[in-house]
Amino acid sequence: MDNRVRVLIADGLAESGIEALKKLPQIQLEVHAALERSALKEKIKNTDILVVRSRTKVDKDLLEHISHLKIVLRAGIGLDNVDVPVATEKGVIVMNAPTGNIVTTAEHALALLFSITRNVPQADASLRAGKWEKKLFQGNELRGKTLGLLGLGNIGKVVASRAQGLEMKVCAHDPYVSAESAAKLGIELKSFEDLLAVSDYLSIHVPLIPSTKHLLNEKAFGRMKKGAYLINCARGGIVDETAMLKALDQGILAGAALDVFEQEPLPVDSPLLKRTDLVLTPHLGASTDEAQVQVGLEAAEQIGLYVKEGVLKNAVNVPSISLDQLSVLKPHLLLAERLGGFLAQLASPQKAEKLKVHYAGTVTQYNREVMTLSVLKGFLSPLLSTPVNFVNARNLLKERGIRVEESFESDCPDYNSLIELSLEGDHKVSVAGTLFGKEEPRIVRIDHFNIDAIPQGHLLFTRNVDQPGVIGSLGTVLGGQGVNIARMHLGRDSKKKEAIALINIDSEPSQKAIESLQAIPGMLTVRPIYL
Repeated sequence: MDNRVRVLIADGLAESGIEALKKLPQIQLEVHAALERSALKEKIKNTDILVVRSRTKVDKDLLEHISHLKIVLRAGIGLDNVDVPVATEKGVIVMNAPTGNIVTTAEHALALLFSITRNVPQADASLRAGKWEKKLFQGNELRGKTLGLLGLGNIGKVVASRAQGLEMKVCAHDPYVSAESAAKLGIELKSFEDLLAVSDYLSIHVPLIPSTKHLLNEKAFGRMKKGAYLINCARGGIVDETAMLKALDQGILAGAALDVFEQEPLPVDSPLLKRTDLVLTPHLGASTDEAQVQVGLEAAEQIGLYVKEGVLKNAVNVPSISLDQLSVLKPHLLLAERLGGFLAQLASPQKAEKLKVHYAGTVTQYNREVMTLSVLKGFLSPLLSTPVNFVNARNLLKERGIRVEESFESDCPDYNSLIELSLEGDHKVSVAGTLFGKEEPRIVRIDHFNIDAIPQGHLLFTRNVDQPGVIGSLGTVLGGQGVNIARMHLGRDSKKKEAIALINIDSEPSQKAIESLQAIPGMLTVRPIYL
């Protein structure tokens, strides 16, 4: 009987990575350049490790066909095509290869920066059409201009260093980076509004999460410096494309360069394709020979570590610990990560200085270091466009000037165990959770409000004056916007006359729904959250 680990590559891999995998006697390797969906569903039944790039969708439909699958490895940074929550529920470890694409994506952002400011694609097309329109395509110098970076993660930092070499002034907005850390890089931190107002060029480097969906909308474009340029190599959906076209027509934007779109592939009838003030590329940020080689080698290294030593490197839904430890800790790690993600989205975009993690009860008997890493991973993942794992979480938090304080106590009078997180900065925000039964995570307190809520999927957090009519209006607004309420959990403070609601909903709320909720009399806060 062949006991080797069965590895299936569905989307091809750089030859250097394949050769490295062939040297592992512990695996049985099958390679396809572009495996069709029907064949993949059949082959995945007997696969231990599935390696994909961006083409294959590892979704609920595909994961229903697994029986032996242990790992899905995305050969690249982005996990848009992998349903991580469903994989986690199925007990499948999800990994990515996060470092190979950083420089490549940053360089593509710079290529778009040059292209849009010097009209390179337009001039090339004109010349090929037999024209010589030298005056029409006169551009601008980058030297002395202000580059605004929306997000200062790994990719943003590379863009900044290259732009500084071009003698550009670099500013950034990232509420989770300290002014001191940015100053060491020669970068001035600004508020979101101030960054829009001063930037000659605005380059996006944040993840696509509910709070960044259509972050660049009509209101944001109205605050931008007239004649500015927009560059997006992050994710489609961060930019409201309709509002962007309006800003171009109004002269607010002089041009834009996009590598990512709200719908990909870009439809052939898209109005974007008719514009001469846009430079468009088909999601090429990670598409270089060097990046593909690096990603292939990185993926091979991770598989080798797993089959030889049982080590999980760059896992995004479990820490790098042994599989025996994982089976015991898994429910607590899930709770810790979801509490961290909830706190980050609840508190955003306030300035954060200190994150406190407190353990009480039986949970203190387990590996608290790994659980804290789960908290940090959950906290940082919604805030960064670059991947967060259990290896880099502490360093990423430190770079952003956020201190971590951990404490524990064996007594826990109300629950068997409790994990409580507090974020201090502009103001204090806290959340506490526990496990019901052996593995069902629950949020039991938000700030000083007691509650019993399930931290999963699309959520709406609201805070309001405790008065009649608010909850009824809330339900009416969501119903009118076609948003179905799955569960609603309420908490109240009779002394302060305030109340909160944490609502599980079946779909992402639209911006119109959020604005309508905020307009309800007595409504204080509305925050969309996704876990």
